[in-house]
Amino acid sequence: MTDLFSPLTLRGVTFANRIGVAPMCQYSCHDDGIPTEWHLIHLGSRAMGGAGMVMVEATAVVPEGRISPGDVGIWSDAHLPSHTQLAQALAALGTVPAIQLAHAGRKASRKQAWLPGAAEPSWETLGPSGDAFGDFIPPRAMTEADIAATIEAFVAATKRSIKAGYR
Repeated sequence: MTDLFSPLTLRGVTFANRIGVAPMCQYSCHDDGIPTEWHLIHLGSRAMGGAGMVMVEATAVVPEGRISPGDVGIWSDAHLPSHTQLAQALAALGTVPAIQLAHAGRKASRKQAWLPGAAEPSWETLGPSGDAFGDFIPPRAMTEADIAATIEAFVAATKRSIKAGYR
């Protein structure tokens, strides 16, 4: 148990302790995927609580890869100012800022669960096949070009994440 509160260094990144806050979808960003003050307060409070790492929720690498329109994104340089502010705030509070890059695939295109018509799709989804997930609308099976574009989107999002200050 004593190791839980001791520092840990992984690949040159030192964590003050071994407590990490897992990503939790908040569905509270602007419709364009830009994080809001909510994210600063929510994640900042976890950092102030002493966690060694705080990870930002599933952050879409393309707009159509979001679970809902309320999901955070990092598919554009327009997202950088808010993400930079968030990563810097978390670091200033003594935690390692991290981010979960994501593409919801066949589980995408839902409204926030508390909204009317939550199950109604908002945009076309992509998946590894045309098989639906549960009661979701069947996705369009990804082509090789779709797969290549998605890989490139993850690469670009990774570069933006590093530029913003996520470790």
